[in-house]
Amino acid sequence: MQDVRDKIISETLKNIKIDFTKRLHDANTFEIYQGISKTLLGYFAENWTKSNELYRKNRRVYYFSAEFLMGRSLGNSLVNLGLQEDVEGLLKDIGINYNEVEEAEADGGLGNGGLGRLASCFLDSMATLNLPGQGYGIRYKNGIFKQEIENGFQKEYPVNWIKYKIAWSIPKFSEEVIVEFTDMEVRAIPYDTPIIGYKTDNINTLRLWEAHPLEDLNIEAFNDQKYDEAVKCRNRVKDISRILYPNDSTSEGKKLRLRQQYFFVSASLQDIIRNFKKYNGGDFNNFSKYIAIQLNDTHPVVAIPELMRLLMDMEKLSWEESFKICNEVFSYTNHTILAEASEKWWVDFYKELIPRVYEIIVEMDKKWRGKLLELFPNDEGRRKDMVLIKDNMIQMAHMAIYTCHTVNGVAKLHSELLKYRELKNWAEIYPEKFQNKTNGITPRRWVAVSNKPLTKLINRLIGKKWIIHSEELKRLEEYGEHIDVLRRFLEIKNEKKKELGDFIRKTTGIEVNTDSIFDVQVKRIHEYKRQTLNILYILDLYFRLKEGKIREYYPTTFIFAGKAAPGYFRAKGIIKLINEVARIVNNDKDVNDKIKVVFIPDFKVSSGEKIYPAADVSVQISTAGKEASGTGNMKFMMNGAITLGTFDGANVEIVEEAGRENEYIFGLTVEEITTLEKEGYNPKEYYENVEGLKRAMDALVDGTLNDENSGMFKELYTSILEGADWHKPDQYFVLGDFQEFRTIRDKLNNDYRDKIEWAKKAWLNICNSGKFSSDRTIHDYAKEIWKIEPKRV
Repeated sequence: MQDVRDKIISETLKNIKIDFTKRLHDANTFEIYQGISKTLLGYFAENWTKSNELYRKNRRVYYFSAEFLMGRSLGNSLVNLGLQEDVEGLLKDIGINYNEVEEAEADGGLGNGGLGRLASCFLDSMATLNLPGQGYGIRYKNGIFKQEIENGFQKEYPVNWIKYKIAWSIPKFSEEVIVEFTDMEVRAIPYDTPIIGYKTDNINTLRLWEAHPLEDLNIEAFNDQKYDEAVKCRNRVKDISRILYPNDSTSEGKKLRLRQQYFFVSASLQDIIRNFKKYNGGDFNNFSKYIAIQLNDTHPVVAIPELMRLLMDMEKLSWEESFKICNEVFSYTNHTILAEASEKWWVDFYKELIPRVYEIIVEMDKKWRGKLLELFPNDEGRRKDMVLIKDNMIQMAHMAIYTCHTVNGVAKLHSELLKYRELKNWAEIYPEKFQNKTNGITPRRWVAVSNKPLTKLINRLIGKKWIIHSEELKRLEEYGEHIDVLRRFLEIKNEKKKELGDFIRKTTGIEVNTDSIFDVQVKRIHEYKRQTLNILYILDLYFRLKEGKIREYYPTTFIFAGKAAPGYFRAKGIIKLINEVARIVNNDKDVNDKIKVVFIPDFKVSSGEKIYPAADVSVQISTAGKEASGTGNMKFMMNGAITLGTFDGANVEIVEEAGRENEYIFGLTVEEITTLEKEGYNPKEYYENVEGLKRAMDALVDGTLNDENSGMFKELYTSILEGADWHKPDQYFVLGDFQEFRTIRDKLNNDYRDKIEWAKKAWLNICNSGKFSSDRTIHDYAKEIWKIEPKRV
């Protein structure tokens, strides 16, 4: 291995000299990071080329996703290449701190939450399992916004994660394609990122498209000194790949989102067809023999009519031939039960921007209506519910289900709810289409990279096989009563808590007690995820501690993180509420030795790598039946946190694997909520009758908490008790679950005092987390949906 170390350092020195005209002692950490990254690219470039050549000859899958939340590439790549210890060692030998070099890399700003992180885990697993696969998406220049907290409010700022040349993102200018809208033509330039499998020579690819104008400048307008007009078209084109999920509260914002979706799927499909014709003979009777396409939620579903257009208009296939191909190649993952999250598009936007695609959708709808009439001649209501165009809105999920050969949910409960409630009509017609594929996470990123001490402990006990065969973690159960192992586990947890404590101090200025319980709820801010329920408990706890009603309470640090969509006023109000409660609690000397509240700003992969290993408690309290799966719950579990949660999403399966006695489960079930809705649910009954609840709620509006006259707290209070935006009051049953949430939280706090018993429960969570590896998920996708086989370089 010394030869490899010598080569890495010599190539890194050369790259720093070439790119920055500096010697090592003059280079900063970013320049060293770039030099090492470029060296690694050279190290595996031949295998990347061989992988591409191999995959072209075989059936392969293309994963279409609006998001890929990749995080940093250097550390994950070193682990997967088996070079991490060597690179850390050689840098140490020359006086350079590896951690500082790793921190110099910006997080890829290409995702917002679980959807994008899931897609990234899936790519990692495809490469690790040697499966011919490639991701397609958009190379957002500014990505998701940078979140800062100012006076307790979320403020959004642009983040240019690619303002410097990124070693891991390689332009392929010769492979650009043109995407056409009625009012503009756009150059789609691909950038390829290598996806390195764990201890394999296979290198997969994530191809991201960047939007560029055909001409950078209107020279005539510029010469007429109309400078703004001269670059107007360029700016409108570049907006397409500028921001992930731009605010769509206006028609212009909605049109930009549609442009983004069409831009990336059209470019990707043109690329796929071009390569199919170049490497696979171009006989479209064989297209589905080589091609499988997975649509990650409804964002890329416009790919269906676009492929129809390309096949009919460009390749001159018939409607029947084209639709058959679409049915054979496309499969669709549904990620939501929430009706408002299932995309629908005004037909006028399609008519205006991509009229030919709209014509195809109209024809699809016409043919499907005819089929529905045959199936249900006497049930007009059912037919109306299942059409592709309804009330001048294109139903994207309906189009996916109608066309795709497979539709899958992402957790057992979610998939059952789709089949028997949300999509019952469809499942009765196409029972063979519906499958479950419980989500997973990659143990490489979320343990081997982010929790090195725990990785070393597991390796010492059972070897390294678990990193790619996660079922091996079950073998750890034999150490579940070994006091020395449990104490070492607690030491590791404390080490990670100290690291997170340092990070909290640097990012928020708050000093936290690292011997306290780290009680963590980090995820996208949304009403159904019920950060509100959590903060109401903390408010009630504050009042009880303040009044001396609680004598003993184990010190606890309540940690929140997550972003609210820029146009989501109520979610922004929740962030302000968390920070206002933090201000009061953290500055009150009567209680701040017992509880503290922290909101970590700008949650992303690199901060997640610090948070998940440090958590004692994983708070997963979405309203039962609302969370499709969750993957944060899996990251916590694999790092030895205990779930405090509802019977929702993948929590159900976590309980099945680890045992209910090793989690803290509470709250209304899906069935109980259904009954309550039928019988009539009145949140004011709980508000008036549950001890302490009225006081906690009233703190939002009686002057206890200050929202700086924004109206946020009053709006949140009203939405829970009286309803808002045409919704029923407390549609997420926050008040209905409060009493049981408080009871189980207080029990959890008391149980933590017995550290060894707590460690046993946490250890059993690690032992039983193997099911939740994305390797298992992707193996199931490959076998049961994509029908692809491993091909090893």
